[in-house]
Amino acid sequence: MTDPISNTLLPDNSTVDDDGMLVIAGVRVDDLAAEYGTPLFVYDEQHIRSRCQQAVRAFGQGVAYAAKAFLCTAMARLAHEEGMHIDVATMGEAYVALQAGVPGENLVFHGNNKSEEELHYAVENRIGRIVIDSFDEMNRIERILDSTGGKVQALIRVTPGIQASTHDYVATGQDDSKFGFTVSTGWAEEAVERASSSNCINLLGIHAHIGSQVFSLDSFRRATEALAGLSNLFQLSELSVGGGLGVAYIEEEETLDIEEWGMTIRSVCSEAGVTARVTAEPGRAIVASAAVTLYTVGTIKELAGIRTYVAVDGGMHDNPRPALYGSGYETFVPSRVMDPRNSPITLVGKHCESGDVIVSNGYVPDGLAVGDILATPVTGAYGHSMGSNYNKVLRPAVVFVNEGSHRLVIRREELSDLVKTDVR
Repeated sequence: MTDPISNTLLPDNSTVDDDGMLVIAGVRVDDLAAEYGTPLFVYDEQHIRSRCQQAVRAFGQGVAYAAKAFLCTAMARLAHEEGMHIDVATMGEAYVALQAGVPGENLVFHGNNKSEEELHYAVENRIGRIVIDSFDEMNRIERILDSTGGKVQALIRVTPGIQASTHDYVATGQDDSKFGFTVSTGWAEEAVERASSSNCINLLGIHAHIGSQVFSLDSFRRATEALAGLSNLFQLSELSVGGGLGVAYIEEEETLDIEEWGMTIRSVCSEAGVTARVTAEPGRAIVASAAVTLYTVGTIKELAGIRTYVAVDGGMHDNPRPALYGSGYETFVPSRVMDPRNSPITLVGKHCESGDVIVSNGYVPDGLAVGDILATPVTGAYGHSMGSNYNKVLRPAVVFVNEGSHRLVIRREELSDLVKTDVR
């Protein structure tokens, strides 16, 4: 590897100044590191807005942002401002969205094992859609509402039997899945029929999600064909194809376009004569490439003939994806964005785990030194949201940058935060 980091992996509004420093939305990243410290998530706000706008153009108002990718009040408010609904998977995610001012009717509540407490919360806050995932969940909804005469608006999550080409841990459309009602067993039809006859459920339509990091439009096409048949059979008014659009993390990959994805889905539905409102739930595709993570190099160990370990002040607590899925990332030095990256490294974190590897096969310019700022791109999804306090580290801050200004949207944790929930 000798090439500089590819522009396609950087946020939309990235430039390089005369000093060779990366500038995102008019702000030098070294200035951000100096003010907010590292590790630090830096999001290009206009990049996020642009992807939200693409999703609305592809699927119309009410297409939902999948909050599990990255959520804070600022993010929920931004998606809402751009005409998106919010897909939440827990009471906690719903709470954050509501605190951001998103109306309950604009939330879509997912989850394969919603508790009665969560369902009560959804009813009390008038959440707009509950995506029913099991017959047990129908029982819980009916217990809650049977005596009140109230109804929830719902979708049925179906499992279309599509094995998406992605990591096993994020494939969800195959028959062997903890999610939804399988089409092949007849459960999907049975679930639709039961929900339709319930006094407590106003069934609007069906939903499916075949997995994450799916790079094949054909997988989405086949899943939509299966959904279209079921939707037409029961003449339902809504059909959600979920999310899962693939995003490039490394040089060899290519991000799928949100609007091309939408055209593919709509074409299948049109050919099948679907009259239902067709929508989707992109998450990663909205935020992943909008962010970079900044680290400070603390230790460099050159093992002659083996590898060079570069340890930074972050690790699996701010990006667990490599440890969980073997996910690949690139590395670069923001102060030398245009320099060739000739030196191979393994980028590791500070945790007491040999598996605390952020990038197994990274490249940086020659002469990397302790104290340098090092970055990984495409860290806007499933980094901060899946982060932890392992080894009692402090979770990083998050900054939004836009048109030469920057604002803190999640502060860095302090030591006192680590004992806030302790009972002493």
